[in-house]
Amino acid sequence: MGRAVMVLGATSGAGKSWVATALCRWYARQGIAVAPFKAQNMSNNARVVPAPGGAAGEIGSAQYFQALAARVRPDVRMNPVLLKPESDTRSQVVVMGQVRPDLGAEPWRARSEKLWPHAREALQALLREHELVVIEGAGSPAEINLMVSDYVNMRTAREASAACLLVADIDRGGAFAHLYGTHQLLPPGDRALIRGFVLNRFRGDARLLAPGPEDLERLTGVPTLAVIPMWRDHGLPEEDGWFDPDGGGGDDAGGLRVAVVGFPRVSNLDEFQPLRRCPGVRLVWARTPRALAGADWIVLPGSKHTSGDLDWLRQSGLDAAILRHAARGGQVLGVCGGLQMLGASLADPDGVDGEARGLGLLPLRTTFAAAKLLRRTSARFADTRGGWSALAGLGFDGYEIRHGRTVVADDAPADTVVALRNDAGEPIGWQRGNVLGLCAHGLFESAAVMNRLFGAGHRPLDEVFDGLAEVIEARFAPGVLLSLARGEILPGAGR
Repeated sequence: MGRAVMVLGATSGAGKSWVATALCRWYARQGIAVAPFKAQNMSNNARVVPAPGGAAGEIGSAQYFQALAARVRPDVRMNPVLLKPESDTRSQVVVMGQVRPDLGAEPWRARSEKLWPHAREALQALLREHELVVIEGAGSPAEINLMVSDYVNMRTAREASAACLLVADIDRGGAFAHLYGTHQLLPPGDRALIRGFVLNRFRGDARLLAPGPEDLERLTGVPTLAVIPMWRDHGLPEEDGWFDPDGGGGDDAGGLRVAVVGFPRVSNLDEFQPLRRCPGVRLVWARTPRALAGADWIVLPGSKHTSGDLDWLRQSGLDAAILRHAARGGQVLGVCGGLQMLGASLADPDGVDGEARGLGLLPLRTTFAAAKLLRRTSARFADTRGGWSALAGLGFDGYEIRHGRTVVADDAPADTVVALRNDAGEPIGWQRGNVLGLCAHGLFESAAVMNRLFGAGHRPLDEVFDGLAEVIEARFAPGVLLSLARGEILPGAGR
């Protein structure tokens, strides 16, 4: 059986995914056969990967990128349970890559007991097949109201006998209290698994931290193993897709302004990461009509609840602003759920999402089916026109995750064209005027597309992963990371 190193967080958003991804690449660079694991993720950012029996399944994007960092093929065992929020009180439950409506209807605590066997089996399989598994926790391991049903953190750590790192975001303030309080709320047996603390997103002179780390070790017996600096432009897509929430983007404020609409149930935002630092592009998030002012492109991204987000568009007045932009000849791009919103109608005979009237910018009809379509997609643009003419003839590799089945309406105007087809020749994208809708995700992750549209590529993922590994190598003392992988007790840890 392989060993395990686990990354826990003193809070949500402490940087667990970032650190776990960096560890995956660092250990892979040492020649260690490593794989990632997260028992349960809650995210609407997902990727299509292989599932048992040759089928396709979906996992959280964070584990997908961690697998690439580890130089292994992503598969559903790396994130056996994925919860995809559809409202504030309801999530779609995905187990081993497939939707499980029966488990989605279960009460929270009863559901956890039924999900743990799936997670345990997947973890054990990865431990058998790899020298090391890098495990990511979820939220905080010390939520005392949830401990009985929490299988994602310490239950997983105990199962794998993992050497655990506890990460705190020092930029938020209160990091020492977060680390101490988390440690003290854990049962004694679980405390013994904590091998070290990590202070993440530090700005300033690390010498000013004294005597904090020393006092924390005196109180807990656990050393602070690393202080990682603030690094905003590391190039890794954020766990939840959001970045630069105040409207950041490329460094050219006078360049192409791309406004991505931020629905309440937006999904797969990580696919727009390449636009973030693209020269000549200014990327902004739009949640009000005012935020669309001056936009050259308006992008409607994916949605986990298309009809609900369409209703939100109308209530916020964004629908009218989008229609005015299109009427002026401005470019509009819809991806997956965004494509469905651009169409004429949404039908829902199986009660999957909800029925609604679309924006009517494309003559399309979408019908939601109970079965989710999951597939990796090789697609090629046909005769795109107008503002999207640069895409004509280009191919890209993407993915599809959707319940909707979209077709052209019988009375579609003659100027409606099939803009994109998959490798089977099926239409999966349409254009009318400067409005383009695609069923496939991943357009901007293609270097060829980025070069054609903007004359610039983006950092290769391998370069991003190597950069992460080099940062943590510089911040952990020599030998510490290998000692963790061997399960060795570090000086002061685990008392």
